[in-house]
This record gives sequence, C-alpha cells and structure tokens, in this order.
Amino acid sequence: MLKVAMLSTGEEVLHGDIQDTNATWLSSLFFEQGYPLTKRSTAGDNRQMLRDEILMLALNSDILIVNGGLGPTSDDLSAEVAAEAAEQQLVLFPDWLDVMKARFAQRNLVMSDSNIKQAMLPEHATILDNPIGTACGFKVEIHGCLCYFTPGVPSEFQKMISEQVLPDLKQQFSDSSDLVCHRLYTLGSSESVLEDLLHQVELPDEYLLGFRAYLPFIEVKLFGPSGQDNEMYRLMEEIFTHVSEWTVSIDQPMLAQLSQVMYDSGKTLAIAEQSTRGWLVDWLFSDDTIFEQCGSSWVLSPQVSEKMSAQDQVSAVLALASATKEKSETEIALVTGEFREDGFTLALSASEGEWAQQLKFKRDYRADERKILIGTIAADMLLRYLSSKPVFGKYSSTLSEKQIYIPATSL
Repeated sequence: MLKVAMLSTGEEVLHGDIQDTNATWLSSLFFEQGYPLTKRSTAGDNRQMLRDEILMLALNSDILIVNGGLGPTSDDLSAEVAAEAAEQQLVLFPDWLDVMKARFAQRNLVMSDSNIKQAMLPEHATILDNPIGTACGFKVEIHGCLCYFTPGVPSEFQKMISEQVLPDLKQQFSDSSDLVCHRLYTLGSSESVLEDLLHQVELPDEYLLGFRAYLPFIEVKLFGPSGQDNEMYRLMEEIFTHVSEWTVSIDQPMLAQLSQVMYDSGKTLAIAEQSTRGWLVDWLFSDDTIFEQCGSSWVLSPQVSEKMSAQDQVSAVLALASATKEKSETEIALVTGEFREDGFTLALSASEGEWAQQLKFKRDYRADERKILIGTIAADMLLRYLSSKPVFGKYSSTLSEKQIYIPATSL
C-alpha cells in the first residue's frame, strides 16, 4: 500500500487562524481516487522545523503533498527548504519568470523584484503550472519520495491537484486501483442509529462503509473498487432499504435533489420566514432552478411577528402560509414560523391542502444552528410533498408536539 502524506504550512494554519480546508478536501479526494492519506501534518513558518518535518515525512512516505509557502514574502519558505531537503541548489527558472512578467503586463502592472522569488526552485524540480496565480507549484524527489509543492490558495490548489497532480500520480502509480464512492444523504437520524441499522449489511472484501456527519446531514458513503457496478448497486439498494426513512438524496446533495423535483413539477414557490431570518431563502436561491421558480419571498420583522404572537402558533403559521400563497399567486407556499422557548412551527400550503407542524428542540443549539435545522426541516417538507411522500418526517433533534393537515376541500 502506498504511503501518502500531506504537510500544511503556515502560522495561520498551525494556530487556527484559518481552517485547513485544503487538507479536508484533499483527504476526501485522494481517498476516493485510491490514494488514501496515511498521515497529515502541519508546520509553521520556521525554517528548521519545516525542513525537519519535510525530511521526516519524505523518509516515511511514497508521496508527499506540501501545501502553502510558495509566495513572494519572507515567510514563504517551502521552495528554499525543499531545495535543502533534496540537497539541490535553488536556481532561477526563467520560463516561470517570463510567465509572471507577462501576467503583470496584461494587468498594466510592473512586477516587483520580490516576485522573482516565486521562480526560484530546486534545480531538478518540474514546474506545475498555476493558471490562476503567480506561485507555480513543483514536483521534486526527496530521498525517494515523490513530493508535490502546491500553493495555499484553495482555488489554485484544487485546480493544480485535480488537473496535474492526480493525473501524474495515476501515471506514476498505475497499479493503484481507483475507488468508487456512492453517497446517501440522510436527514433526521443520528449517526449511531444509522450505524446500528447498517451493521447487518455484509460487505465483500475491498468494500468499506463510512459516515460523514455535519449539521444537519449525515452522509452514508459506500466505497468499493471501480468496474464492479452491479455489486455496487446491489449493496446501495440494500443499504437504502435500511435507511430509506431518512434518505433525502442519493449521490447529490439535498438541494440538488430538491432542485430536480422542483423542475420536474413545474410548480412555483413563495417563501415567508420568521425563525430562519432569511437563511432558507438564501440557501434555496443559491440554486438557479429554484430561484427561477420562486414567485416572492419575505422575511418578517420582529414587529410583524409580535403582532402575530397572540395567536396560537400553529394557527398563525397556517394563516401566514395561506396568505403568502394567495398574495404571491404561486402554487406552493413554504413558511417558517416564530421561534419560542425551544419550539418552532412550519407550514406548507398547496393546491391539495395545508400542512403545519410544531416541533421542539431536544437540546440547546446556537442561533445559527437553529436556523440551519429549522430551514432544512422546512425544505424537507417541500421535498416530501413534491416527491409524493408523507409531508411530516421524523427528526432525532426534535420532538413533534403537533401536526395538522387540512385538505383543500375543508379550506
């Protein structure tokens, strides 16, 4: 098995000033591509410590990805330290210098001398092109380890890894078989419940089941060798039978699934928000299809909410849903009601009737977490309605206090 390591550099990463999203992204990508990381490490902008860490990782790995430290400032040390570790001279690569000068000229800027540093690389390095920024990456061998040095800017890093590093790895290590990953996105269950349910699924050799939990979803991931589609689909069907109650989408996020069923339905949507304070609209409207099929949206101010607070919560949210649908002249209205004492209400109004539910959180959540949970449960009501499923779901984070369905014939 190949030993693959990643080293993230920079004081801001080491001390938690920024999240190391590059490492998370690379870990997931490499696992799926058949190059799972065996070690991840972080080092600050100290020359000796950085050199020692690179040497230690290179001596114990087949592949090393070093991220960051390729810029023009004095604390960008990766190229210099790479040359020391590889026992090579640091030399000017004129071709990359010309690329940088041309890019500055295109912007009608004069390149400062400090940028020359970005063209100084270990003498036997191979340049990795950076079509976005001025810091090129490079590949160099250190004590038998194939080392790739990459820029820290996420967009530059991800493009370089996807378009240059991964293809090179597949050429260098062609016997490393690709993994295929399929996902079920679940909402409402806990990780422990899902794991217990899926414990009875017998996986063949080379197949692996994994979980990824992030508010408010849990991804169930099935990894297996490529080229075994029938076996993979059989296992996915078996997994789905155990967790179908909480599955909101397969191999695409919930929002993409909702977008698809919205498009298929051709229905128009209006939204009114109280407890979610615009989060729901912001999330839904990030999808172009949903945005195009939305008539109107409102975020109700505290003053408006205060006028409605004297009413029964469920009655108030039903009235708001009906008024939103009528005012917007849409086929569906989705509403998040007020948040009071750990409880909240949701409603959906459509041609077939109106649905409302009152839920209460089982534990305390931060305000931003509450908005995500409430908004996603509201979106789940919409997804269930459009998918011809029961509109009310079950959620491990909440207690159901009241559910009401009023058919159109009774309105």
